[in-house]
Amino acid sequence: MILFLLPPSETKRDGGAQRTRLGLTRLSHRSLTGQRTLVLDRLAEVCGDGDAAARALKLSARAAPAELERNRRIRISPTLPAIERYTGVLFDALGVSDWDDAARERAAQHVAIQSALFGLIGAGDAIPAYRLSHDSRLPGLRLAAHWADPTRAILAGHRGPILDLRSEAYAALGPAPARDDSLFVRVVTVGEDGVSRALSHANKAGKGRFLRAMLTEGPLPPTLDAFIDHAASLGWTLRPGAHGELELVVDHP
Repeated sequence: MILFLLPPSETKRDGGAQRTRLGLTRLSHRSLTGQRTLVLDRLAEVCGDGDAAARALKLSARAAPAELERNRRIRISPTLPAIERYTGVLFDALGVSDWDDAARERAAQHVAIQSALFGLIGAGDAIPAYRLSHDSRLPGLRLAAHWADPTRAILAGHRGPILDLRSEAYAALGPAPARDDSLFVRVVTVGEDGVSRALSHANKAGKGRFLRAMLTEGPLPPTLDAFIDHAASLGWTLRPGAHGELELVVDHP
């Protein structure tokens, strides 16, 4: 089964199902429950001091009050599926709000998101709104070191292709295995001179549109070669890039 790895977004949608609350043991990969509990505890600790929390989480004076209140209410806030919680360029391009049930089920099976707070979670996992980034500073805890080994072990045990659409910063929180069917996806555009160039900000929209097409157009092939052919049949070009990478070719916005 193919697995797509996504980064989270700094921005989150408020609200959710009022009767639901965060349940760590209900999240995907229960082996991470201990690590999740520790991060939640350290986040609560730092958010007890507003000024220190704003510095640790790199919040502006304008954003700090609302974001800190979100963090203080994490355990009692309503939840949403992760793929609906996150907003921003990539997730807006996914356009989950108009997906049918079959597409949502495929996302639940094939998509994982690398959260700084919860580690590797499934697209359908119910989470509250929060603020914690890959480079946030928590007392006595380095997030990359905290998440890297347990996440690496989970991904190494996945049977099937892995396409890593995370940013490099979030990929560092959980390195994917080094094998032929585990590839980092780099978004490029090809100019009139035939030279491919990596996209920066626009790469997020390209990833979102690509994944939307893959998840809304029927079942996904189980092997990497078959998936690349399937993507081509839907108008998307995936081609070999640098070692360990796959290039997703998109039109320049």
